[in-house]
Amino acid sequence: MKKIFIVTGEYSGDIHASHVVRALRSFNQDLEIEGVGGENLKAAGVKLFSDQKKMGAVGISLGILFNHIMLGKKIVDYLTGEYKPDLVLLIDYGAFNLSISKYLKKAGIKVFYYIPPQVWASRKWRIKTIKKNIDEVLCIFPFEKQLYESYGIKTHYCGHPLVSQLPEKADKEEFFIKHGLDINKKLISIFPGSRVFELKYLMEIFIKAANNLQKKHPDLQFCISHAPNLSDNVYNNFLKKSGANFKVIKGENQALLSVSDALILASGTVALEACLYQTPMIIAYRGPWLFYLIYLAVRCIKRVSLPNIIADKLIVPELLMADVNVAKISYEIEKLLFDEHYRTKNIEELGGVKALLSNKNSSEEAAKVIIEALLN
Repeated sequence: MKKIFIVTGEYSGDIHASHVVRALRSFNQDLEIEGVGGENLKAAGVKLFSDQKKMGAVGISLGILFNHIMLGKKIVDYLTGEYKPDLVLLIDYGAFNLSISKYLKKAGIKVFYYIPPQVWASRKWRIKTIKKNIDEVLCIFPFEKQLYESYGIKTHYCGHPLVSQLPEKADKEEFFIKHGLDINKKLISIFPGSRVFELKYLMEIFIKAANNLQKKHPDLQFCISHAPNLSDNVYNNFLKKSGANFKVIKGENQALLSVSDALILASGTVALEACLYQTPMIIAYRGPWLFYLIYLAVRCIKRVSLPNIIADKLIVPELLMADVNVAKISYEIEKLLFDEHYRTKNIEELGGVKALLSNKNSSEEAAKVIIEALLN
C-alpha cells in the first residue's frame, strides 16, 4: 500500500486538499493517507497527524515562531522516522512548507507542491528553494507553468480549483427571503477577512463606510460575511467594537458573493470567487505599516488582487493602507452601483478573467499526476 502525507496550513488549503484526496481515492482505493489539516481533510478520511489550529496565526511573535518550529520538527521526525511516506504533498502555506521541504528532500522523500508559493508576486528568490527541494510543482495559474519551467522545474498545470469547485449562483429571491433581505433594495456585502488581524484593521472602517453609504442612499442594504474558520466569540467582539448593526451571514460565502450587487472585500481568494460570479467589487486592504513596507520591498508586481493579476490590468479597484478610508470606499462603491456604463464594462471584464483560466478539474489533474508518480 502506497503512503501519502499532506501538509496544509490554513482553511482554504484544507478544502483543496480534501478534494485532491477524494480524487486520489476515486483512482486508487489502496492508499494510506495522513496529514496536517482540518475538518475537511478529516471528513475525507485522512488521519490527522496534527490540526491547523495554531498554523493560521499571522504576525511576528516568539510564540507563533516557536509553535511553527516545533510542529515542523515533529512532522519531519515523523516522516523521516516512523511513517516514511512514498510521497509528501505540500499545499499552499509557503513559508512553513518550504522550510520543511529541504529536510524531506535530504531524506530522499518525494515531494510535490500543489498550489505553490506565488513567487511571481513576491519573494521571487524562493524559486531557488523550490528548484532544489521540490520534485514537481502542480500549479493553478497558466502563467506559472512557463515561469517554473524556465527555471528547469518539472511543472504540471492543473487549472484553478475554483473553476470546477465553485457552486452555481444562488437563487437571489430564495436567498433574500431566507435571510430577511429586501428584494427591492441593492445588496452590498462586506467580507472583512478570515484572519483576526484582518478584522482588527478592516472591520471598523468597512462598517463606517457602509453606514456612510446607507445614510446617503437609504435604498441600499448591507450584509457582513462571517468567515467560518473564526469563532463566534472572536467575530462578535469585533462586530461590537465596530458598532455594526447589519445582518451577519455565516457559512454561505459563495451564495452571498453571487447574489450581491457589489462587494467590499479584503484581498484574497474571495476576490477570484467574486470574479467568477462576475460580481463587481472593490479590494481594500491595510495592516501594520511594517508589514506593508516589507511587502513593498519584496513584491514583484504592483497589483494585489487575483483578477487584476490574471488579466494583467486594473479591473478591480484596489485601495491600500491610507487609501482605505470612508470617502474612497464610498466613492468606488457608488461608481460600481450607479454608473451604468462603468458597471457594465466592469462585469464584462470580470467575465474575461474566467476565460483566461482553463476548464480543467484541478483536484483531479493533481491526483492523476500523483498516482502516476506513485506507480513509477
